[in-house]
Amino acid sequence: MKIVYINPNATESMTRGIVATARQALPGIEIVGMTNSDGPAAIQGAEDGDLAVPGVLSRLAIARSAGADAVVIACFDDTGLVEAQAQADCPVLGIGQASYVMAALLGMRFSVVTSLAVSIPVIQQNIDRLGFSGLAAPVRASGLPVLTIDKGAPETIDRIAAEVDLARSEDGAACAVLGCAGMAPLKSALAARTAVPLIDGVAASAHLARAAVACIGGTA
Repeated sequence: MKIVYINPNATESMTRGIVATARQALPGIEIVGMTNSDGPAAIQGAEDGDLAVPGVLSRLAIARSAGADAVVIACFDDTGLVEAQAQADCPVLGIGQASYVMAALLGMRFSVVTSLAVSIPVIQQNIDRLGFSGLAAPVRASGLPVLTIDKGAPETIDRIAAEVDLARSEDGAACAVLGCAGMAPLKSALAARTAVPLIDGVAASAHLARAAVACIGGTA
């Protein structure tokens, strides 16, 4: 089985972190990363997302020709997910979508903790469109740019962990969803700083992609 993660951001370091996280979640499964070098360095808001979609779709075709059994869109905004699902003949998931599904499977009210406030409207629209608004607490912004998150400095981890704690204390969230692909490699460090359960969309999408392929008769 082969899962291809397409990073809509044109940032190779983020792609490496995404692939490492997915491989840790599914050891023994072939996992490959592709970076959308035609897109913005970081997707922060709807305008950046729109600019990234053509590059995502062009890499979708490459992924399928390379034998992908499933494709994951590795931006929390699920950039180009609807368009990719309409074109692909294999399962295509988004890391945002996978996070919400996992929270629903666990029956947990969740709050998304993301990067900048400009990302909140897109995330909220996705939550509403996918039918998860009944389980969702307000989306919270850490105030950190995506590329700052990707560097994973100690002060970055502290800031995200503080926002996670506020999601529980102020919004009543039972768990926090890490609302940026760059947060995926930081999950262990974040878990050491908060008692709030964390859901990482990269790992969640790996497990759900494998299940989706098996469900339609592929090799898991």
